[in-house]
Amino acid sequence: MLLNVIERGPETPDAPHLPPIILLHGLFGRARNLGFVQRRLAATHRTFAMDLRNHGASPHGPMSYEAMADDVRETLAHYTSEPAIVLGHSMGGKTAMMLALRHPEQVRALIVADIAPAEGGFTRMDVPPDLANLHFPAELDRKGAETLLRPLIPNEAVRQMMVQNMTLGENPGWAIGLPDIMHSLPAIMDWPTLPAGTVYNGPTLFLKGELSPYIQPHNFAGMRALFPHYTLETIGSAGHWVHADAPLRFAQLVEDFISKHSALNAAH
Repeated sequence: MLLNVIERGPETPDAPHLPPIILLHGLFGRARNLGFVQRRLAATHRTFAMDLRNHGASPHGPMSYEAMADDVRETLAHYTSEPAIVLGHSMGGKTAMMLALRHPEQVRALIVADIAPAEGGFTRMDVPPDLANLHFPAELDRKGAETLLRPLIPNEAVRQMMVQNMTLGENPGWAIGLPDIMHSLPAIMDWPTLPAGTVYNGPTLFLKGELSPYIQPHNFAGMRALFPHYTLETIGSAGHWVHADAPLRFAQLVEDFISKHSALNAAH
């Protein structure tokens, strides 16, 4: 499946040739959620922020991490034959990990934002299962969408995220593949069992939000088994949305890691 992509790159024709970068959003997000860090990285690298399947403007279909990783691989191949540095947040982080584990030759380096290779992520309580059957009025603006969702989604951050997934105006509705997402939610929350010996030996950075529960000490052994060269950085005072809670610190850690491994790769 070819995914919808926001591509940004250096504006100067004499920019050094550095590895491309893929950016992958989390559940109910979209490519532009990582726009702040993408704009910074695009000063020196060709960057591709992708809408994962059922999200943004990408096609819809059943979801699994194997399928989503293959979508990313197919989409990258549409633009370049080069292996990429891959950055993913939450569900996008699990997709990035699966891409690196299944197709390590495609991934020069890996950055995983606030998720472990284990069960965890969004909880079903955050989004009611009958949301796909929501009755929409004939016309809807943003304020009306907030009012419509407030009784169903009390968490304001989650509610704002879901409003961006609606088509507003006349004949409003869900712009995303919500039935496919809700049906696939158990697989999205989980992490598949991988064949013995599966490993990604490339450089890997995990970024944890200090206030987030999704990377814990009991995850470290599993992280080490799959990603033996990983490092972990904790971003102070940040929750699960680390890139939104501490954008400058997040961008600094990402840029330092990418700079280090771009230079290594460029030298070879």
